[in-house]
Amino acid sequence: MNLLRIEQLGKSFGGVTAVEDLSFAIGPGTVYSIIGPNGAGKTTLFNLISGLFAPTTGSIHLDEEDISGLPPHKLAARGLSRSFQNLQIFFNMTALENVMVGHHLHSDTRFFPSLFALPAIGRADKRSAEFAAEMMDYVGLGNYIHTDSDAMPYGALKRLEIARALASRPRLLLLDEPAAGLNPSETNTIADLIQHIAQDNITVLLVEHDMHVVWDVSDHILVLDHGRRLAAGTAEEIRSNDAVVEAYLGRRAKDR
Repeated sequence: MNLLRIEQLGKSFGGVTAVEDLSFAIGPGTVYSIIGPNGAGKTTLFNLISGLFAPTTGSIHLDEEDISGLPPHKLAARGLSRSFQNLQIFFNMTALENVMVGHHLHSDTRFFPSLFALPAIGRADKRSAEFAAEMMDYVGLGNYIHTDSDAMPYGALKRLEIARALASRPRLLLLDEPAAGLNPSETNTIADLIQHIAQDNITVLLVEHDMHVVWDVSDHILVLDHGRRLAAGTAEEIRSNDAVVEAYLGRRAKDR
């Protein structure tokens, strides 16, 4: 059974077609990567799946429910979460508070108990903080729990975003360039984390330019060409696909 199913998806902006007639499906607990050059339609596809854009044509199904065009908060309630290529950190909060924001759907947000600071709200906030701390430890940030987010190094902030996304308890996690700007050691840490997430039966949809990460973590890879599907398959199949090598990866990538 597929967790995510895309059927003949298309998105146009005026006379420009960013995604065209795109179909694919993703099973649970897998890492599915989307690659292609700038302008291939990767970010538009992510924005369609995560509810920032509504499709022009086609449909998006999560657990066989049509979620096409639903807003992000409704998708989050259905188990979909994402990170962004450019950091979206609340720098006026601590690291822990950032992650607690991601847990808000599971927190007690009733108006009157919150207004009067009833004990139930305090207990709920404590549970939320404890869960956020667990998520930080999960991504290797246990030493930063009480740190102001604006005092954290860039590599740690990338993992903080993932911790916040995981705090919503997603079934489907969209990661947009999680290794962008990282050094080799930090990149390896991110790759290990992605595999760990998938092993815990959270499906990962990944956009990433670092091909070493893509080769290492992907169960399946989709290659986009101007918004259309150029190729799809395992890492080995994509590495040996001449059209992909010539168009995107370069001849040397095939020989690595």
